[in-house]
Amino acid sequence: MDFNTSEEHAALRKAVGAIADSFGSGYYTDRAAARTPTGELWRALGEHGYVGINLPETYGGGGAGMAELAIVCEETAAHGTPLLLLLVSSAICGEVLSSFGSEEQKARWLPGLAAGSAKMVFAITEPDAGSNTHRLATTARRDGADWVIRGQKYYISGVDDAEAILVVARTGTDDSGAARLSLFIVDTDAPGLERQPLPVSVELPERQFTLHFDDVRVGAERLVGTEGDGFRQVFQGLNPERITGAAVCVGIGRYALERAAAYASTRSVWGSPIGTHQGVSHALAKAKIEVELAALMTAKAAWLHDKGEPAGEASNMAKYAAAEAALGAIDAAIQCHGGNGVSTEYGLIPYWGLARLLRIAPVNREMILNYVAQHSLGLPRSY
Repeated sequence: MDFNTSEEHAALRKAVGAIADSFGSGYYTDRAAARTPTGELWRALGEHGYVGINLPETYGGGGAGMAELAIVCEETAAHGTPLLLLLVSSAICGEVLSSFGSEEQKARWLPGLAAGSAKMVFAITEPDAGSNTHRLATTARRDGADWVIRGQKYYISGVDDAEAILVVARTGTDDSGAARLSLFIVDTDAPGLERQPLPVSVELPERQFTLHFDDVRVGAERLVGTEGDGFRQVFQGLNPERITGAAVCVGIGRYALERAAAYASTRSVWGSPIGTHQGVSHALAKAKIEVELAALMTAKAAWLHDKGEPAGEASNMAKYAAAEAALGAIDAAIQCHGGNGVSTEYGLIPYWGLARLLRIAPVNREMILNYVAQHSLGLPRSY
């Protein structure tokens, strides 16, 4: 077991951090306040090969793994410029297409995703289904050589900044009456697809949308993999989503603690820096420990995924630990800053909002606890 950082990973962290620093945290917070995508940063990372670092080299990707994509997610966040759509476009959609897409689909979509010139978002959640994929109501039915999609999707991120959507739909039922799911690639400007902005109070560059599919017609070539194999395909993308979500949280925690430590070292009250007081320093030290522990579990989950080993348990634990650690770190940083912690000038609140969101999505902490109770501890299923 070797915990040393390889030269390649150290160089990757340094290079990604340098690109993020060229934009700065103010770039992110301004875009978050305006709900405007951080497209320039995305393209800069794409031009250097980092957005698609996990995608096959054959299609313009870096040929690396989830460990490397997690580093990109962590470092951008640690330098104040987190990118939520890396979880969706690069992790979920990139991994699913790489594993199950036809040669034509890979050739059509992966080069753009790898270069940062195109994005694909993921549509699975629905108003009445929540985390229960068995209750998805969006359907896709055959009509000649085509498929016709009808239904509604909810809380879909970044649709206005993407060229296509990877849609999960019911295409039938099995012998027990359970849903058979299939995945389809749908253009964001497809006839019959209506998107409505979904207002949220959290300040994010990525907007949320409700999608209405009113008999959206797609060709047979837009079906990903095998009809009815959607469950297996979706789960191929969910572990990467959780790993990269955890990595973003680790990065947020690092960013918050760096800012807090700098402030506590220079802010002087009653003649000494506030960091000399244990009421301040212990809170930051506790948060630091929790962030480092989350980083270790995130690295383990990415390693397991890249080795082709079962990674569900580690991915869920990493997501849980990192979201809790990020929230703890940003809260400690805000408290350390006192009133300045909520000021626009110091720019901490947008990171609190993102960390709080990542405690809910892409899977909430309660469902992770359900998973661990059932699969890790062998307890009876609770739902």
